[in-house]
Amino acid sequence: MRKTLASAGALLSVGALALTGCTPNNQNVASSASGAASSDGVINVSASDDACKLSATTVKAGKVTFKVKNEGTKVNEFYVLGSDGLRIVSEVENIGPNLSRDLTVELAEGSYKTACKPGMVGDGIRGDFTVTKNENAATISADEQALRDTAVTQYTAYVKDQVEALKTKTEQFAELYTAGKVEEAKALYSSARLHYERIEPVAESFGDLDPALDAREADVEEGKEWTGWHKIEKDLWQPTAEKNGGKEYTPLTAQERAELAKKLVEDTQKLYDEVHSSEFKLEAFQISNGAKELLDEVVNTKISGEEEIWSHTDLSDFQGNIDGARVAYEDVLPILKQKDPKLAEDIAKKLDVVQKLLDKYKKGDSFAAYDELTKEQVRELSDAVEALSEPVSKMTEVVTGAGTK
Repeated sequence: MRKTLASAGALLSVGALALTGCTPNNQNVASSASGAASSDGVINVSASDDACKLSATTVKAGKVTFKVKNEGTKVNEFYVLGSDGLRIVSEVENIGPNLSRDLTVELAEGSYKTACKPGMVGDGIRGDFTVTKNENAATISADEQALRDTAVTQYTAYVKDQVEALKTKTEQFAELYTAGKVEEAKALYSSARLHYERIEPVAESFGDLDPALDAREADVEEGKEWTGWHKIEKDLWQPTAEKNGGKEYTPLTAQERAELAKKLVEDTQKLYDEVHSSEFKLEAFQISNGAKELLDEVVNTKISGEEEIWSHTDLSDFQGNIDGARVAYEDVLPILKQKDPKLAEDIAKKLDVVQKLLDKYKKGDSFAAYDELTKEQVRELSDAVEALSEPVSKMTEVVTGAGTK
């Protein structure tokens, strides 16, 4: 689960200092005198192929914006992690070379870790990060706190509901797959995964659960076991040698199918247990950041068709990501309407544009195969999601108190 974070609305008051680097063994490359962030709560992050340098490693509790610049040659990611180094507080992914991305979070007093992940593999280049008490933190009004609390309550209920549906359908799917009922398993595949795609950022926050459940073959690190939905997908939609790196695909044995299905059910149960734990808590900023992460999933990793490379059920995944982003938006909508009604209206219009495009490809309860779309149709979808992603990326600034009307 994600670490519990207390809300704070004040901008941070701190002083700037020299860059501090992080190495894979969590030791700082260069030390600094005070470790304090800038007075506007901004921390600059220089991410490269072999370093992760922060302009501060200590801040006061409240809103923090990490401005991440990829100065390397590999696609990079940046994470804020809990003190155990496993729980993801928030993240920004798919930062290409020479590109910059911002990550806004609200952090309570405590110990954290930061990580850059060049090449988007491994544990990343990590460092310690400390949040101290903020004596000057502004008090959030009772009305605003009530809106935040309501958003969290509603979104938490949504997550639990989706994971419950995922668990039920995964168990049904695993039973069909284990029994060798290929066509019936194929028919349930995208329907079950839809629930996962809707809450994917939450699933990603639980350490190794997301890779165990949802890793694509190309993303599995050398020496790691490949498990989860996409390994089963490949076995259900068995590729030709031409589409399998020139090698004839060897179907899994009955025993291998049973073991793979059993692990899928067990890992889904772990996800269910995490979100139903009394310790599972979210903050409003994580809801708005999650909406952006869902859109990033479409634009950066799914529009290419590589997510469902054998089944071509990508449009169902798109729908799940859009569904999740819409629910997150609707749950923080009362805050947006109060602070930035124009932004709220812009997001609503662009959500509708994306949904209308997806509706064009619906076939009953499912969608057309993704490889049936033309390049122009794929580009149209991509452009619409990118247009939506731009205003959605501003939501957290508004939710945490920095939005402007």
